[in-house]
Amino acid sequence: MTQIRTDAHHHLWQISRGIYDWIGDDLHPIRRDFEPDHLKPYLDHFNITRTVLVQAAEDPAENAAMLAAADAHEFIAGVVVWVDLEAHDAKDQITRLARHAKVKSLRPVLQGIEDNDWILRPAVVDALSVLPSLSLCFDALIQPRHLGAIATLGTRLPDLDIVIDHAAKPVIRGGQDAGDHWRDGMARLAQNPRIFCKLSGLATEAGPGWSQASLQPVVDHLLTHFTPARLMWGSDWPVLEMDGSYGQWVQTSDALLASLSTRDRAYVLDQTARNFYRL
Repeated sequence: MTQIRTDAHHHLWQISRGIYDWIGDDLHPIRRDFEPDHLKPYLDHFNITRTVLVQAAEDPAENAAMLAAADAHEFIAGVVVWVDLEAHDAKDQITRLARHAKVKSLRPVLQGIEDNDWILRPAVVDALSVLPSLSLCFDALIQPRHLGAIATLGTRLPDLDIVIDHAAKPVIRGGQDAGDHWRDGMARLAQNPRIFCKLSGLATEAGPGWSQASLQPVVDHLLTHFTPARLMWGSDWPVLEMDGSYGQWVQTSDALLASLSTRDRAYVLDQTARNFYRL
């Protein structure tokens, strides 16, 4: 029987909305529309029964577009929204968004903020404090420089479920070693049972020529510390299209996870995401 999968991390966008400033000419392979009908053939082919749609713009219009897509397409089981966490009414905005059954998590774009500790500002922590009571999670889009801050956030908000997007983007481009700072930081995060991690985005971080061999040390480290029960697979499509394809990532992921038991593979490829996001 073919393994049922959940894609725990993908995006959709229409360039004409004018809210995706980060997709410049240097990212020309993905500077076009990517909509549900473009994704559906991959889902059908690889037995992916549900997905989590993640924000790709820091704009309320992005939330509206994502929720419209989720309403129109049953396979979108969860949505990760964006809110300005320093806004005076951030808690009210979060509460309103949480009324939609498919809103599961919230994500600021921490990788684009110069202050490594921005997430620990009192107003931001106060806004995030409402998430557990609303049955919402937190997606941490971070780089290795943020590992300490996220560990601290986990202690300040001990009831908050956190998932690390793209394994905190280890610096592995061109075959570089991920480094002890990343390894030690991720191991520390994994000590908190409420912190999970996404097996996603690694192809983009490795860049052209990525392969199973180049990614295996990173994946093995994540499996050791987070275990399959707190590690979830995601495509990061269509950003993935910069340096690969959906099919290539599925096949490479299967090879990266080949040593796991059937039960553990099912966690990484499906059950962990369903548990974390309450899909």
